[in-house]
Amino acid sequence: MLLAAVWGASFLFMRIGVIEFGPLATAGVRVAIASAFLLPFLLYKRLGPQLLVHWKHVFFVGVLNSAIPFVCFSFALLAISTGLSSMLNATVPLFGALVAWFWLRDKPTRSRALGLLVGFMGVAMLGWDQASIKTGASGIAPVWAVLAGLFACACYAVSASYTRRFLADVPPLVIATGSQIGAMLSLVLPALWFRPTHMPGISAWVALLTVGILSSGIAYILFFRLIANAGPSRALSVTYVVPVFAVLYGLIFLGEQVTPWMLICGAVIVAGTALSTGLFNLKKRQPPVH
Repeated sequence: MLLAAVWGASFLFMRIGVIEFGPLATAGVRVAIASAFLLPFLLYKRLGPQLLVHWKHVFFVGVLNSAIPFVCFSFALLAISTGLSSMLNATVPLFGALVAWFWLRDKPTRSRALGLLVGFMGVAMLGWDQASIKTGASGIAPVWAVLAGLFACACYAVSASYTRRFLADVPPLVIATGSQIGAMLSLVLPALWFRPTHMPGISAWVALLTVGILSSGIAYILFFRLIANAGPSRALSVTYVVPVFAVLYGLIFLGEQVTPWMLICGAVIVAGTALSTGLFNLKKRQPPVH
């Protein structure tokens, strides 16, 4: 619940920051702040040598789990609301189940397969409602924003299984810190090239400072600990609750509107996600034998 509340706020902060920074600079500044926040803790715990041993895998996770998704969601938030973005984010466990199926040979049960179908039906319903190719005030068509959000979710899913496969025994602080450094290194040149033409205001800097420390630094320590202790599929189930917080923050702080259709599609996505991760099982349980 704590992780969901923190990640729900990330959409709000990114929306505030991206308007002045732009997508690439927003992502670059976010991971740079997270790296600067986490590195002293890594050194204090004397975990630097472990990062040096596993740096290739950890940096690759940073690209998959931070650099690409942060750019995609920053881009998406220029054209769609924080609530809609967070509902797209709820598809991460669906992609995670597919990746685990094809890569880790974690074959889903019938109820979980049904969940995949139901979840992607919800995504299709939500995407159809946003399928306009007409550019809005931001100059971006909503359909491209939705596709960017879904691509980010697919990257999150691959990253979770990759972490479980190659970094299962690595301390969460090493993965969290190293992944943010890896993301920063991959984004530094694009972020500088596409930097804002004028100095962003204080509110934009505060938003990125908060999202860097809270939603990247602290949150990823929690997240990679969940992957190590509960596995990638269950760790990704945190996205069930993220839209609740994101929609609430958007309503309170940005005055965003939530349509009944968005709520219906969100409910379908969450229901499918719950089935696909095994949270609910349609198979009848046998009574215990005494």
